Amino acid sequence: MIGDPGPAALATDAIEFLSVPLWAWQVAFAVAGVVALVLLARTIWNPTTRTLRWWALGNIIFNAGIAVTGATVRVTSSGLGCSEWPKCTEDSFVPVATDHSAINAAIEFGNRTLTFLVMAVGIIVLVACLRMRPRRRDLTRLAAIIPVGVLGQGVVGGITVWSKLHPASVAAHFLLSTLVVILTVAFYVRCREPQGELRLTVAPAARHLATALVVLGFVLLAAGTVVTGNGPHGGDAEAPRWGFDMVLVVRIHSALAWCTLIGAVAMAVLLARSDAPRTARTQSWLLIAVILGQGVIGYTQYLLGLPEGLVVLHVLGSALTWIAILRLYFATAERVAISGPERAPRGRADPAAADLR
Repeated sequence: MIGDPGPAALATDAIEFLSVPLWAWQVAFAVAGVVALVLLARTIWNPTTRTLRWWALGNIIFNAGIAVTGATVRVTSSGLGCSEWPKCTEDSFVPVATDHSAINAAIEFGNRTLTFLVMAVGIIVLVACLRMRPRRRDLTRLAAIIPVGVLGQGVVGGITVWSKLHPASVAAHFLLSTLVVILTVAFYVRCREPQGELRLTVAPAARHLATALVVLGFVLLAAGTVVTGNGPHGGDAEAPRWGFDMVLVVRIHSALAWCTLIGAVAMAVLLARSDAPRTARTQSWLLIAVILGQGVIGYTQYLLGLPEGLVVLHVLGSALTWIAILRLYFATAERVAISGPERAPRGRADPAAADLR
């Protein structure tokens, strides 16, 4: 069907199940997903810390997962399966008679519908925060920003389509997801802590190293988007490419990955030689394990010529690496009730991080 140049190949109606177009099934799936989330979220009307933490975890999974489905769009050359935004075509919000094959249009349209699920989870978490008694302003503030970030993702996605998948807009689309994930992880961590003063759980040197790993991790992800913008999987055969020396950009990306691994090992050693809490030590070893796994995938896909499946798996690995870096950073400090902290604090954390953490 995909290779058929006739009109049927250019209409998503060509893919049918039980005589119903695939795009209709996708819309139904998205609607059913939102309804299921709302039904599951009935407990948010009287939220507890435990239920809120589960929804916070879902917030992380959905916001990180949308980047992985976006990679699927890219490696299947489906980025312009819906050539317009917010409509799919000039005349329709759904993929009917598009300029691309039916399967490409279905993949891109499916990724767009998943955005509604991501937004639904974000709104559910916000409503839960507003319903919580006593209400926590710190949680409400974070919960209110997350849906705005998801909405921003949609806007950047539109710019990506309008720019015909220019690598700069594709990179911005992915990196915005990583910024939203920071908020979702911060929210999840703060759900587990009381309101109070932020104090270090590790030595200041370890806190500084964890902060440096966050910066280095983000630069590593940004370098990865340059490799992507230079590689063969642009999302469409006509998508522009950076045109940089591929060997050079890959080496830079690889060097940053090695630096991140070295920093993670140094962090693990530093924490092991101190009386750091078990959570921080565990997170440091988890980060090392994730980076090593990601490295194996990265070198394998490079040697095999970037097969599509490994590219998607590598994007999943990048999301897990980023989350592991953030979890390690947040494990280096905790909030304690000012009226009666349970443990002797090491000292106050840096004020710049206090608002987020």
